Amino acid sequence: MHTETLFSSTIAAVSTPRGKGGVALIRISGEEAAAVAGRCFFPKCGKKIEDLTPRKAYFGDILSDGSPIDDGLCTRFPAPASYTGEDMVEISCHGGMLVTERVLEAVFAAGAVPAAAGEFTRRAFVNGKLSLTKAEAVAEILDAKSDTQLRIAAAARRGALSDRLEKAERELVALCGAVYAKIDYPDEDLAEVGDDEFADRCAAVLRDLDSLAATYRAGSAIFEGVNTVICGAPNRGKSSLYNLLAGEEAAIVTPIAGTTRDLLERDLPLGKVMLHLTDTAGIHGAADEVERIGVARAESRVRGAELVFCLFDASQPFSDEDASLCELLGGIAAPKLALLNKLDIKRGGFSIPARYRALFCDVIEISALHGEGIDRLRTKVEELFDCGAIETDNAAVVTNARQFAALTEARARIGDAIHAVKSGMGADLASSDLERAIAVLGELDGRCVSEAIVSEIFSHFCVGK
Repeated sequence: MHTETLFSSTIAAVSTPRGKGGVALIRISGEEAAAVAGRCFFPKCGKKIEDLTPRKAYFGDILSDGSPIDDGLCTRFPAPASYTGEDMVEISCHGGMLVTERVLEAVFAAGAVPAAAGEFTRRAFVNGKLSLTKAEAVAEILDAKSDTQLRIAAAARRGALSDRLEKAERELVALCGAVYAKIDYPDEDLAEVGDDEFADRCAAVLRDLDSLAATYRAGSAIFEGVNTVICGAPNRGKSSLYNLLAGEEAAIVTPIAGTTRDLLERDLPLGKVMLHLTDTAGIHGAADEVERIGVARAESRVRGAELVFCLFDASQPFSDEDASLCELLGGIAAPKLALLNKLDIKRGGFSIPARYRALFCDVIEISALHGEGIDRLRTKVEELFDCGAIETDNAAVVTNARQFAALTEARARIGDAIHAVKSGMGADLASSDLERAIAVLGELDGRCVSEAIVSEIFSHFCVGK
């Protein structure tokens, strides 16, 4: 049961991006949606808004205090067959900034109140149109920065994740129900759930939830991103690699060592993985104060990285500066990839000494100037974060820490139930652990969730969605 009550106000907001465009859409939702729209939109057909055929657009005039503002289209979506589950009306007008503002003001003057960020989707959740994981998927669709994010979020919006959670919850509820029914009605001819059957059925649910939780490493890398640092001694091609991955000349590149002195940062996808990518100053014994500050920042960022791209110049022999960098990397737990750059230049006898090779998950030859080796780098990064084989179009994927924490708690409680029944405590006592697991799964998908969690999730939505 949701903790919120039904909303009483009728809200409105512009649901298209702010700025000049062909069309702008004003969305109205609430019990008075038709009445509000009817005070400012007048269909050419002469019908009242409440009499318009649902989901059919009608052309008409938009007025404010009796004066024309614009003309446009009006579409009615009666409850419950609407996005929010409430009565809704959408008014489309010309997409100029001023005209859109004036139409919205007319809607407010007609009785609507401004919608809060994410309030339309929040109402859809409260009214049972969306589960919480589906609502989170809507936000992920809006924020998607890669095709992989978009496909996984679209699958979640269709129910890929919530269906798996509901299946697990139904099985646990059925199991508890069978145990308690036999206790409450011992004289009835009810099938008894033995300890072995109880443990086996719990284990089957646990395996399914384990496989679901195992997708979080990939889901986190895809949606939350991986803090990735490009490092190396001066003039190793770090900024050239940064530009190659960014797809533009985002960093200054010159033959002069030490050109990059401060951090450059960009969020970008590398295959399925979203990188929070940082280009750093060359790590070496800096000659001046400004450069020393840049090197210190580079070393600090490397120490906090979740993934390190360490560049070496394959056209030159392994140097003392390369060795110093490897010594720094020796104290860092994050996975590290050695990238042997400048394949387009004749080799200079480069080789990473054996004592340092164990630092790296892989050694990949690249040309940051011409893009050679980047496909192998992409494949390796996907492999490191379990993204390579993940199915993106229909699979259930855990994408955020809230979902993973709830899954972890539910799995622990099911494990406690299995341990309890195998220790001889009996299925009736072990069922109390299953009740907690059921409650946690309900919290995960919003069937029983706190107001604080709901407010936090929807605070990240834009106004109008």
